[in-house]
Amino acid sequence: MITTPWGETLKKDCPLGEYPRPQFKRDSYISLNGVWKCDFCESEEIPDSFSQTILVPFSPEAPLSGVNRTLSDEEYLIYERDFEIPDGFNKGRVFLNFGAVDQIAKVYVNGSFVGAHHGGYTPFSLEITDYVGKHNILNVTVRDLTEKNHYSRGKQRTKRGGIWYTAQSGIWQSVWLESTPVDYIPYVRITPDFDNERVCFEAPDGICVQKQIYDGDTLIADTTDNTVVIDNMKPWSPENPFLYKVVFTYGRDRVSSYFGMRKFSIGEDKDGLPRLMLNNEPYFFNGLLDQGYYPDGLLTPPSNKAMEFDVKSVKNLGFNMLRKHIKIEPMLWYHYCDVNGIIVIQDMINGGGDYGLEVSAVPFIGINLDDTNYSTFKRTNEASRRLYYTELQEMLDALYNCPCIAAWVPFNEGWGQFDSDFAYDYIKSNDKTRIVDSASGWHTQTKNDIISKHIYFTPIVVRAGDKPWCLTEFGGLGIRVKGHTFNDKMFGYKIYRSKESLTSAYKRLYERTIIPQIKKGLCATVYTQLTDVEDELNGLFTYDRKVQKIDTDVIKQINERMKI
Repeated sequence: MITTPWGETLKKDCPLGEYPRPQFKRDSYISLNGVWKCDFCESEEIPDSFSQTILVPFSPEAPLSGVNRTLSDEEYLIYERDFEIPDGFNKGRVFLNFGAVDQIAKVYVNGSFVGAHHGGYTPFSLEITDYVGKHNILNVTVRDLTEKNHYSRGKQRTKRGGIWYTAQSGIWQSVWLESTPVDYIPYVRITPDFDNERVCFEAPDGICVQKQIYDGDTLIADTTDNTVVIDNMKPWSPENPFLYKVVFTYGRDRVSSYFGMRKFSIGEDKDGLPRLMLNNEPYFFNGLLDQGYYPDGLLTPPSNKAMEFDVKSVKNLGFNMLRKHIKIEPMLWYHYCDVNGIIVIQDMINGGGDYGLEVSAVPFIGINLDDTNYSTFKRTNEASRRLYYTELQEMLDALYNCPCIAAWVPFNEGWGQFDSDFAYDYIKSNDKTRIVDSASGWHTQTKNDIISKHIYFTPIVVRAGDKPWCLTEFGGLGIRVKGHTFNDKMFGYKIYRSKESLTSAYKRLYERTIIPQIKKGLCATVYTQLTDVEDELNGLFTYDRKVQKIDTDVIKQINERMKI
């Protein structure tokens, strides 16, 4: 087994213990990460005693969990831990927060059922005020059916291999407690209005929130108004990722947050070509596919520093964007993108049945399938289609305030795709400030903000149309680095045997094919990919993040030319 540097120095008393949600932060915080009890059971009845321990928030399939055991679709994974409510912590209400639990979770406090959540990638919160005392016992029961219930599962597969990865289950993001007064702020939705140099705030009806806005340490507004003009506005961009701080107050509740003044849109350049725009100027989105997997933690980063390393490495190489591929990250990951100036294209999580060649192969012969045919796209389970929109709404709500996110991708390459025109309208009705790539790669129906192409095997030829032409996946050049691979398998779209040959191919691809076509209307590129993942050895970094395969200077020199 290979490990990341952070996994090798993991502190087991409270891993990933930093406050996990800087976009909406309170002072009251107790992390429940650490060693829990657990067992694999035939029923969801909570056992009287437990035979194993697990390191939360790592899934039992992840080496760092200490369990190294797969949860089958016929079992329940049941957790237990005790916790105390310190004197003075409870201000009136107590909430139990989960970053993500895969797939179906039921939660009990002191033997009482307090709530359930379906869907393995979105955060949820349960009020437990009426159930807690000084000393408490928390139980979580988990069921994970991976492919069998058509729920969202991302790249997980019970029979992993190639572009499909190890299935995991259970708690895989932070668990924590916070307390609020009885009257509190459930949320504040922040929308920058770049053109009018103002920011708009939306809280639940009946809640009048005081807003204190800071430019650095200087207070520039102190108001209950829901629309605030920002004098001498400082735009957010990858070149200058300036963030305004804001403190929300309602009664005795106090929450800190931030926002960036930026605008993502579509327009034309001086030659009349359709372009992606940042702050009303044509802007080339130059990025990498980022799947967010780790050999020791799987979907869970071994440390928050590991996530920060990935983001800062991308920035150091001269890229300005990441496509977060079929995964919703912990909120701290988006914070690192916000503060470092990395634009994010955010995928929704795919679900449905097994995807066959009838979906993935036909685009190569020019066939675009009708995604209202649920059987073709393996999305026949009506309950899973309803849950898709529940999870989509949860993702939109959780990530709305992140300045870095420029675009939403509801479906990728036809995997579990259905009614993508409806999904496009649904997202636009929730968020008019961002771009939507309704069907990334192929099988676009009638509604999409861009022309979205995945090209690995055929010539890349830009044909500008009435929408920005975006190469949303390409590359995939692979090389094996001995001692830094997950196993003996090797998957890549083109395989090379030396660092020199890989570097030459990378330079040739960009210099001969990509850069010359920017002036023809190419608007964005998403190179596959940031790191190796299991069998896939086509990352710029190895899976353990210990080896960079192409020298920084080479990549930076190319990226300096990736401009409109």
